[in-house]
Amino acid sequence: MNPSEQNYQRLQKQLLVGLLGLAAIFLLGILWYVGIEGWSLTDAAYMTTITLSTVGFSETRPLTERSRLFTIALILLGILSIGYIANRFTEALIQGYFQEGIRKRQQQHVIEALKNHYILCGFGRTGRQIALEFAAEDIPFVVIDTDDEAMSAAQQLGYPALQGDATLDESLALGGIERAACIVVALRSDAENLYTVLSAKTLNPRIRAIARANTEEAIQKLRRAGADAVVSPYITGGRRLAAAALRPQVMDFVDGIITGTNRSFYLDEFFLARNICPLIDKTLSEANLRAKSGVLVLAIRRLDGTLIGGPTGETRLLDGDLLICMGTGEQLHRLNQLLGTMHGYWSRGNHQR
Repeated sequence: MNPSEQNYQRLQKQLLVGLLGLAAIFLLGILWYVGIEGWSLTDAAYMTTITLSTVGFSETRPLTERSRLFTIALILLGILSIGYIANRFTEALIQGYFQEGIRKRQQQHVIEALKNHYILCGFGRTGRQIALEFAAEDIPFVVIDTDDEAMSAAQQLGYPALQGDATLDESLALGGIERAACIVVALRSDAENLYTVLSAKTLNPRIRAIARANTEEAIQKLRRAGADAVVSPYITGGRRLAAAALRPQVMDFVDGIITGTNRSFYLDEFFLARNICPLIDKTLSEANLRAKSGVLVLAIRRLDGTLIGGPTGETRLLDGDLLICMGTGEQLHRLNQLLGTMHGYWSRGNHQR
């Protein structure tokens, strides 16, 4: 637990103690006036109230000498308890704990309303870059991290964020793991990434899990744990550096498409389902996608995992195919209409770019 949360809980406990103390003093006053003076419950409660509030009203009934001494003690106890409560309340108000509590509740409501969203575990250097890409693509997502600075940075950028341990089921549940479409795990250690993938797949077996790996051994373990894709920044970075050295123009073109810095063309994927796509069982020539939309179909991923690179006009579109396409924003929009699917590029709001 971070120091801010510890202070918040400390103030909550102190306020509760103060309120309970004031209630005990109020009850003590009622019991005294009822038991010692023989007053009715209403008179005793009224006398105790005006005594503790120090409003200066006269006594309800004449008091004996010992009851007057008790009333003096009751006034002093009331002043001390109310002063203590006011002091704790002022401290909480000055430090903004009430506003922080309201902000957290509002943020939790936002997270609870998310559906088919992405969960980003880890907001380090890698996680921040992933979040920037998600934000640019208008992807709904929530960040989970334990670090105070990471949480502050995510909140300043306006990202929904939960402070917690992503390896724990409780933290993932708060992030809406049951409703999420994908989880991206970019924590600091391979062990944390492995535990998080295992937890995520246990809580939601249908979720797509993308994990970061720092070693080749971790890549195999994460895949066995259920990760749908595993990325090693070192291996991927090395390959990118080599490709940039050997084929610089190709890399500039591909990177521009993938990252969106090249505003002319985009890469995206479209999932074909028989109940929504009218082109199932037709060949690419019969579908005439290139002529109708201008989009280039680069590859087709079959339901069994087979990848068809550079499909020909005789390649048939099947139920469950995933089309990997390249085109301008307008062309991809037309393709989306032809396929009758809301999957892929246009379902994520990228047409607003």
